[in-house]
Amino acid sequence: MKLFESYQFQTFVKKTISEMNFQSPTQIQKQIIPLVYKHRDVIGISQTGTGKTHAFLIPIVDMIDVDEDCVQAVITAPTRELASQIYENAKLFMKNNSELRVSLIIGGSDKQKAIDKLSIQPHIVIGTPGRIKDLSLNEQALKITTADIFVIDEADMTLEFGYLEDLDAILGKMKDHLQMMVFSATIPQTLRPFLQKYMHTPKIIEIDEKLTSSRNVSHYLVPTKHRDRYVVLKEIMSIIDPYICIIFCNKRKEAAALTHQLREDGYKVGEIHGDLEPRERRQMMRRIKSMEYQYIVATDIAARGIDIDGASHIINMEFPSELDFYIHRSGRCGRGKYTGECYSMYDTSNESIVHALEKKGITFEMKELKGNQFIDSKDREKRKSRVKHQTDLEKKISSIVRKPKKVKPGYKKKRKREIEQLVRKEKRAMIQQDIKRQKKERAKQAQREKREREAE
Repeated sequence: MKLFESYQFQTFVKKTISEMNFQSPTQIQKQIIPLVYKHRDVIGISQTGTGKTHAFLIPIVDMIDVDEDCVQAVITAPTRELASQIYENAKLFMKNNSELRVSLIIGGSDKQKAIDKLSIQPHIVIGTPGRIKDLSLNEQALKITTADIFVIDEADMTLEFGYLEDLDAILGKMKDHLQMMVFSATIPQTLRPFLQKYMHTPKIIEIDEKLTSSRNVSHYLVPTKHRDRYVVLKEIMSIIDPYICIIFCNKRKEAAALTHQLREDGYKVGEIHGDLEPRERRQMMRRIKSMEYQYIVATDIAARGIDIDGASHIINMEFPSELDFYIHRSGRCGRGKYTGECYSMYDTSNESIVHALEKKGITFEMKELKGNQFIDSKDREKRKSRVKHQTDLEKKISSIVRKPKKVKPGYKKKRKREIEQLVRKEKRAMIQQDIKRQKKERAKQAQREKREREAE
């Protein structure tokens, strides 16, 4: 096993790594770090919790020439929280090298103060695309065109938030031979033209998805059985005893409403979602990091890379619409050597997403709530094991559509489609016959009634 101490880093970098208690690099770090030193363009595809931030941050910090008073690297993130988190990691290196300058460039703060601070240019810029574009292109206070390295973290989220135009404007002014590194959980089709425009034969590093959903996390399904989910939530909260529990909602309005409801019921609850003003969000993140809350209500903005130290439990009020977000959510707990538990409220409409997550390597256990405790439930297994019995009609059709003597690839699917088409055709014919029969019976009935009236 290769250890960090075997790398030829500068002394202050090695000291910082030791203080962070990092011993051996993660899988993505092993592959990315050597490529950074070779000045290769890189696309890193991995889920949360794989250590990708330090995969680019460690070598970038190590390569900075502090004697050069200019920007040498730019790192962008789609949200202020994510940018702030990368900056907090960078600050640890600054403690051991007072000459290293790193600036956080994000919105929601006094712009003039930010401009004034740029009288001396930083070596590394970390920020959101919008504010970096504003201070570099519009205000021309930030001189990023000297940078040799450009990192886009959480690229799929950057696309989703509509920041590609800002990045396009920024990158259009950068050096032709810029080293670019892009990190993302997924690479959507709509992101690829942008990457092709600015990246030069990038090396793609993809970490096995089955390894990324933490092995330290237990995944539980809690059937709601059409009950009020808030009632189910409170029952779960009465059973678990978390160090910190993050309760995920799909929409920010739902998160705000749930936070209000819990506070009304006497719970001290933190919240992090898009409806908070920038100042409120900064204050909330400070309070969360100070461990003021045992419970935090959040939307997926908190699932993408934001570290909440000590999170031991996750509760999903609903399954997210995308598989990756479930992995991001559950990855907030069970970090490092710690274990975690992820509880998801479940009904039969969730079966397809649960099945898809199982294909990715996640193992679910179903737990029933009874008498203020969880008990194992086999309901889902019973439903899955039910055999679909053929109707007499389907049996008849199946006997007609014989298996061919020479079997070709895909014959099973083709035979199944033929049977389904014939069954539908036969059913339509039966319905039409039944309609004709009913019409005849009604006509006969009408004639009988007519004769009876005439006889009277």
